[in-house]
Amino acid sequence: MAIKPPVLMNAVPPYGHVIANEKWRSSVLVQSLKGTGSVKTIFEEELGVVDFHLSNKSCILYVSETDIVAGNNYKRKLVRFRNANSSLQGIVLVEKTQLSEQYFSAMQKFVVFELGLTLLPVASQLEASQLLTQIVHGESKDNPFRRRSVSWLLDPLIMSLVQQIPGVGKVKAMALLQHYSSIHQLCNAGTHELEHIVGQATAQHIRNFFHDPLV
Repeated sequence: MAIKPPVLMNAVPPYGHVIANEKWRSSVLVQSLKGTGSVKTIFEEELGVVDFHLSNKSCILYVSETDIVAGNNYKRKLVRFRNANSSLQGIVLVEKTQLSEQYFSAMQKFVVFELGLTLLPVASQLEASQLLTQIVHGESKDNPFRRRSVSWLLDPLIMSLVQQIPGVGKVKAMALLQHYSSIHQLCNAGTHELEHIVGQATAQHIRNFFHDPLV
């Protein structure tokens, strides 16, 4: 009986490289990465549930439109992803399309609230490849708002996510990110606490965005 090789839980590629799960070899995402010429891809069969490992000690799970529309089976995969990579920054890329949009709020709550992971919406694999390229090359750019408890390389991406909240522009997003070291912390912030940073109306928008997505 053949011994199955161990899953690479904490694989960290060299700077400018991405370790990709072998199943992504012929994908639009990987072909787009190759097309940039600025990100090198290393393929590995033993990544378990992880789709990509990046050199800033973060790992990526990609949830496709098909995964979301098919039902709640993706939840088990997300839990396994969180549990298997506790020492890395877990990022979930979710395809937000016309078909999957109706399920997105439930997915957002589950990923951010219940699992404490970072969720970043993408429209397609092509957009996902552009996002991965930004993350990989963001390592060489300093950021005045970096904080020890969050991967500061992701700040531009997190900032973009925060600005999706109604009433939150760039200035308020910066103020929030200086007070809260992660999206998870922002989700759990109380309305009174938020009012001191962004005012009563925006504080309520933030609470509604994370806790009552249909409001």
